[in-house]
Amino acid sequence: MGTQEFYIRAPAETESHGPYTLEQLVSLAEAGRIDSTTLYYDATTESWMVVVHNPHLKALLFPEKKRLSLRPKDTIAPMEPETTPKEERVTVEEMLAAAEGATDETKDKRDRTGDMEKAAQIGRIAALSMLLISAGALTLPSAELITSFDLKGMLAQPAALLGLFDLALALVLLLGSTEIYPIVRFRAAIGVGYFGVLGWLQANYDLTIAIAVGAAGLFLTTIFLRYVPLFISIAIGLIGMGAFAYLSLTT
Repeated sequence: MGTQEFYIRAPAETESHGPYTLEQLVSLAEAGRIDSTTLYYDATTESWMVVVHNPHLKALLFPEKKRLSLRPKDTIAPMEPETTPKEERVTVEEMLAAAEGATDETKDKRDRTGDMEKAAQIGRIAALSMLLISAGALTLPSAELITSFDLKGMLAQPAALLGLFDLALALVLLLGSTEIYPIVRFRAAIGVGYFGVLGWLQANYDLTIAIAVGAAGLFLTTIFLRYVPLFISIAIGLIGMGAFAYLSLTT
């Protein structure tokens, strides 16, 4: 379960959030961002389930806290006078700042759930853009077949069908759904295989490199939730897809 990806949503929401790793779910639970009523998508049953209905997941996210007990009265040591210097005492404001990760000692432990959600939205828009670029490059050469609904002609042009598939994926991402990320990654792998072999057989190595770079960027964009690797993946994907579109439409 450590490498499993989770999509979650509140009972009253229709839009899901994710994907999150198990470690990220634990962080969300510790930060109070999810509770026992939160739903998660179970890929095995292909349905949404309540977190508490999965005993193993519940135990990881909401471990039972040990109860505190007092020692017998005769073993309690007498309280000693306060000896902590005033300058070492922690104020309420300092405690709150530490909890928010606003101090030098705790800034590296700040809850980054909000940052990850923003990164996920940026990645979704970037993946959508890459798919639209690819869809345009693949469908424009066969635009006449598509507009005339010539199914037989389109079946003879696998690239056109793949372009329509890219367009469908882009539309789903436009609606805000990230549950199709596994399909997007599978699509990236198909693109490398099909166009990589095609470009290699035609000795069009530039096309092979372009689609490999674009597919790698698309794949990684759906994975990273940190800004630096995410923006690098986006740059790689847009450059690769742009080069692929240029070569497809000009050669």
